[in-house]
Amino acid sequence: MQQVNKHGESKLLPECTLPLTGVKCIKKIVTELGVYEVKDGAFHCLERAPGVSVNDIKKATAGKLIIDENVPEMVF
Repeated sequence: MQQVNKHGESKLLPECTLPLTGVKCIKKIVTELGVYEVKDGAFHCLERAPGVSVNDIKKATAGKLIIDENVPEMVF
């Protein structure tokens, strides 16, 4: 999925703004910027896409983000 919408707003939000069909059923999210594990109310960045900086990910994430400065780059 794309991490931001067509207006540049993050899709990774502090809380869902749409009607819920399931609660706490999403465990992992993959976007064009990285791979995230959802736990403890935060997005834990596991990997970043090639050429994407930690700062790029921070700017594109509105929800609570846990990210190490040395998060590994994905290998294809």
